[in-house]
Amino acid sequence: MIENETRQDDLPSGSSALREIIETVLLALIIFWAINSVTGRFKIDGSSMEPNLHNGQYIIINKVTYQLHDPYRGDVVVFQYPNDPNRDFIKRVIGVPGDEVRISDGIVYVNGKAVDEPYITEPGNYSGSWTLGTSEYFVLGDNRHNSSDSHSWGPLPGNNIIGKAAAVYWPIDDLGLVPHYGELSGNTATASSILGD
Repeated sequence: MIENETRQDDLPSGSSALREIIETVLLALIIFWAINSVTGRFKIDGSSMEPNLHNGQYIIINKVTYQLHDPYRGDVVVFQYPNDPNRDFIKRVIGVPGDEVRISDGIVYVNGKAVDEPYITEPGNYSGSWTLGTSEYFVLGDNRHNSSDSHSWGPLPGNNIIGKAAAVYWPIDDLGLVPHYGELSGNTATASSILGD
């Protein structure tokens, strides 16, 4: 009967084991950096996106999408608040560069056409008109009665946009994709188009 013996030279030396630990830590750091460079995490603070997103939810943000194309009308975006870049807000894109946005009796018009907004519970009670310049976006919260957005502080500079809201990951009961409305057509965007206050 032959017994399995471990030869001394088969055991990892102290320097070899240390090298493996360093390589594992470096690999973990590289993976962490790669994930953080293409995604972000954001906590919903407030009720400005009700009834679609709720206070206390955590979402994943896609930071790469807008390097490939500009935001579309209907996208839900996270951005630095223009009046305080240390604060991040989340709103829905209503107007894109060059658009004329008008709100009258709570109805939103983009380039003269009324926008179908199936994502709001009730319209806002404010009016106004805005013409968007180069790299300016008009954003509104879905909860029109409780949202600090473009109707009160003006167009959003495109450089302030951090990324596109992709999915709710906490609490687990709310797990799912963030509803986007491609070009505000009233049709919820598909998961593939999502992944590409």
